Amino acid sequence: MNIWLIAFILVICIIALVATFMVIKQEERKMKQYEETGDTAKSELQRSHEYETKSLSSNVKSLTWIYVVVIGLSFIVFGLYMYMR
Repeated sequence: MNIWLIAFILVICIIALVATFMVIKQEERKMKQYEETGDTAKSELQRSHEYETKSLSSNVKSLTWIYVVVIGLSFIVFGLYMYMR
């Protein structure tokens, strides 16, 4: 039983890690797109403002949900472990 619980927590953590990398890759794609279109002072200022208002808040929300779910599931699994023990 302990092996299954540890395996489940490990799978949850791996899923969270993959989801985090997906958020990072999304930002990297945006950066590549910006580099391909060329940089001007006006576009950099606009991008900076957009990042501060939209991108940062959406990424923080995504990462917060990812880790809330992971921590919640880990506590549930830990509770099951303590109950079964």
